[in-house]
Amino acid sequence: MEKTISRQIAEFAINLKYEDLPPEVITEVKRYLYDSFGCAFGSLHTPDVNAIHEIYEEMSGTEEATVIGFGDQLPAVNATLVNSLMIRALDFNDIYWKDDPSHPSDIIPAALTVAEKVNASMQDVIVAIVLAYEFEQRMCLFAKPGVRERKWHHATLTQFVSPIVAGKILGLTVDQMVNAIGISGCHNYTIGCPTAGKLTMMKNTVDPMAVQSGVFAALMAQKGYSGTEKVFEGKEGFMDAFVGWNAKEEQIKPTDMEGRDGISAWSWDVDALVGNLGKDFKVMECGMKAFPTEALTHTHLSCMLKVMTGNDLDYTDIKEVRVTCFAQAHDILFDPTKYRPESRETADHSLPYCLAAAMVDKKITTDSFSDEKLNDPRIFEVIDKIVGIPSQEFEKMFPAKQPSKVEVTTNDGREFSEYLEYPKGDPREPMTIEDLENKFNSLAAGLFSADELRQLKDTIFNCETMRSGIRDQGSGFCRCRFQNRPKITMPSAGWRMASFTMQEK
Repeated sequence: MEKTISRQIAEFAINLKYEDLPPEVITEVKRYLYDSFGCAFGSLHTPDVNAIHEIYEEMSGTEEATVIGFGDQLPAVNATLVNSLMIRALDFNDIYWKDDPSHPSDIIPAALTVAEKVNASMQDVIVAIVLAYEFEQRMCLFAKPGVRERKWHHATLTQFVSPIVAGKILGLTVDQMVNAIGISGCHNYTIGCPTAGKLTMMKNTVDPMAVQSGVFAALMAQKGYSGTEKVFEGKEGFMDAFVGWNAKEEQIKPTDMEGRDGISAWSWDVDALVGNLGKDFKVMECGMKAFPTEALTHTHLSCMLKVMTGNDLDYTDIKEVRVTCFAQAHDILFDPTKYRPESRETADHSLPYCLAAAMVDKKITTDSFSDEKLNDPRIFEVIDKIVGIPSQEFEKMFPAKQPSKVEVTTNDGREFSEYLEYPKGDPREPMTIEDLENKFNSLAAGLFSADELRQLKDTIFNCETMRSGIRDQGSGFCRCRFQNRPKITMPSAGWRMASFTMQEK
């Protein structure tokens, strides 16, 4: 290659301007901002978010960036982790799944917190978010098969993207951006166990940690710190270490290896990562979540809910449920620990639990994973009636499609079946603005009045006219308490909203 992979990425990132973005791309970024803030507000009560927030609150430090909802200011690096975890904590934020899965909105705080630190415009933030989606999604197409198949977590991909986003806001030079990618890419490899078997709070935390590290790497690069330029293609670099690459000749070397789903030829698609940059924008190909659960559950849940509601069935009517899914989904969602989940993190990655909850309540919401629900005897009356069937035919259809077939047999011998190939929220069946508004309002319920919810929406969808710094605090901010919550930053005339202060340019 004439230029290293990192340098090609850096040059594109540095040169991309707001004026280069089509209107539909800008609108899509605002949709993901809106969705992400809703997810963050909905996570205010979660133990993991509060634990991390309390640690950083005790540490204190320079007030550079606001913590979503709580309203206090922390150093930008620290606020990045809290805010990213808030977006991620409910497993309700966006999803992109090709050879690898990812949640690009996890990286949005890398743009917001650094922008607040340096008083950047929201136009700059929008460009940085476009870069987050562009390269996170391209990373999901890079490894063949993906790093998830190789038993590594997708935070391994995020480590390369978050410094690009933070570096764009900081105004790094190309050389500095290359260094930032190399710094972050040297130390954030994440094994797959956070999302395997019995899950813990780390399931939602490892990706935000990679986002935080990217912000720190960008700040290091700004100070003149150097990093490995050939972090991708060089000797013992990412591609060399993960097999399928000849680092000496810098060319692919397909190698038969055994992964999660058996033996396959491991290789790399460099063109998928850096080819045709700027021709179109990957943010238009990402999806949103209609359910607060692991993405591979969604088509199955849609089928189950159609069977239950369409045929007016009650959970007591059910004798057996047979769920045909592609092999990778079966491996992730049907292992034995998923039949007796002991935590929210395991439950929202358990297809048997999610289906059982859907059978009992005929809906799936964030309340489906409360402590009360995790001990609901009705769910465990039906969960063992659910049988998962891996399908190699369905596996061949993935990831272009996420097929599901749900077959329900009732106690009186009736049989019902539903088949779907992709869920609501997929780009082929996108969530409408009404869907997003309903989701946002349900997640922020109890925190804001109806009028304030409308103002929040209007602010986000007109944010390109505003700035993001906290330098001018103004006098129109008010803080309120809700249900024994910490201080919640409320929108008012001065518009200090969520994690950033938006001021008229």
